[in-house]
Amino acid sequence: MPVGLILFALFLGIPLMEIAAFVVIGGKIGLGWTLAMVVVTAVIGSALLRMQSFSTIRRIQAEMDAGRLPGEAIGHGVLILVAGLLLLTPGFVTDAIGFALFVPAVRSAIWHFVRSRMQVHVIRHGGRAAGFESGFEPGGRPGPGSGRHTGHPNADRAPGPVGGGQTIDLDEDDYTAQENPSSPWRQPGDDDRRQG
Repeated sequence: MPVGLILFALFLGIPLMEIAAFVVIGGKIGLGWTLAMVVVTAVIGSALLRMQSFSTIRRIQAEMDAGRLPGEAIGHGVLILVAGLLLLTPGFVTDAIGFALFVPAVRSAIWHFVRSRMQVHVIRHGGRAAGFESGFEPGGRPGPGSGRHTGHPNADRAPGPVGGGQTIDLDEDDYTAQENPSSPWRQPGDDDRRQG
């Protein structure tokens, strides 16, 4: 199913479900208690957002101090932020989704699903990311022996000078420097000042 159609269904379906939930719950417990529940869930959401945000920040710092890329921790942080925003939004459906996102197991499942989709996307388009199947020459064309690569595209090459060329040291007497007369950076009167 196209992503645009899914987003359209969500933007259209969630408000309709929220209206239905307000009507049903408000009819059973009354308007006052319904509004009180909305306020209480917003307060609980802000408190959970604050607590779990601090723990996620500490986890990201620990991952970076250990020299690892904190991809999963950053993903959890984004989902926690989304959960807090959903709980601050008035509505029972958004509150249910927000509370679900505060559960670490739910966030881990979403993160692994998104990460697997991202890997498939990169492999399909032949990206150069480490660990993905691709084979590219410097010009961006598929090269011979395309397969699984890890790290930099030049990681399989032996260490040594690039291009195998020679370095030539020149003294000032060995060369002359001349300016391009058609250069756009030349100012009027440069030749007169040099001759003077």
